[in-house]
Amino acid sequence: MDAKIIRYELDGRRLIQIDTMGSRDRKIPGKVSQSIQLDEHSARQLFEIMKDHFRFK
Repeated sequence: MDAKIIRYELDGRRLIQIDTMGSRDRKIPGKVSQSIQLDEHSARQLFEIMKDHFRFK
């Protein structure tokens, strides 16, 4: 799976968008399969999950 990470601001809010492209063998290569958008709150939640799971310090 390939992914592209886009960082941007919208209405004064910092956002991260992760677009996944699926496999290169798909019918339309490079077509976005999923987009995940994170604001500060959801990014912090994901970070806490990853920190706990991977034992980040």
